[in-house]
Amino acid sequence: MASPDRKRTILFTVDVEEFDTAVEFGHAISLSEQIAVSTRGLRLLAERFDVVGARTTLFTTANYALHEPDLIRDLARHHEIASHGFYHTTFEPADLLSSRLALEKLLGKPVTGFRRARMGFVDPVDVQQAGYQYNSSLHPTWLPGRYNHWGEPRHPFRESGVWQVPASVTPTLRLPLFWLSLKNFPFSYYKQLCRQTLQADGFLNLYVHPWEFTDLSSYTGIPAYVRRHSRDQLLDRVEALLRYLKPQGEFGTMDEFVQQLPVG
Repeated sequence: MASPDRKRTILFTVDVEEFDTAVEFGHAISLSEQIAVSTRGLRLLAERFDVVGARTTLFTTANYALHEPDLIRDLARHHEIASHGFYHTTFEPADLLSSRLALEKLLGKPVTGFRRARMGFVDPVDVQQAGYQYNSSLHPTWLPGRYNHWGEPRHPFRESGVWQVPASVTPTLRLPLFWLSLKNFPFSYYKQLCRQTLQADGFLNLYVHPWEFTDLSSYTGIPAYVRRHSRDQLLDRVEALLRYLKPQGEFGTMDEFVQQLPVG
């Protein structure tokens, strides 16, 4: 249960990456198209953030950022930029440091946070040694075919000198509140779950991907539950969600949230 005098924080985060989901489901598309699809969605999503006045954390692969440096620098004026690894399709422990250094060189300021692609496991010692202050790669729920983190903590905790900030799940049933739930749950029900979790935990850590906010109808190999509510439908849904949550907390970046967590 959240402390009654503690500020509630809304962390609406974005995993900015190459659109390799299409490749995963059988579409042979070039890297340039993967980048372009994500860029179209990211620009549209950023416009909705501006309309609502929401500040966010953008976990970007270094590969994407190096292909769209001007866009990432522009977004960094209002939002936090954190690392999503170097590439979305592959990961090696060395990518932790190389992606951070590449982003810091691009931005001219420190990068303090990391999230691994597809919420994969990463050794907390490796994260600490690569110079990060927090890691948001833990999804404390069960996703068949992906992972079972049912017994992991739902709230931020310190591990090997690094803050672990889990993605939000509901308090009792641990229903995931991630991007697929935003798309597929009845919207009124999803909003209610987000509100209840924010009130119970004092923070809400949600995440989406830019490519979701483009027209995915031509990528027929991608399952309907992934393509559902793309482009304007999903943009409108996100804006409505942010407006619904805004009176109940404050939008913030992950770095700001971590800085005010109690140590000890």
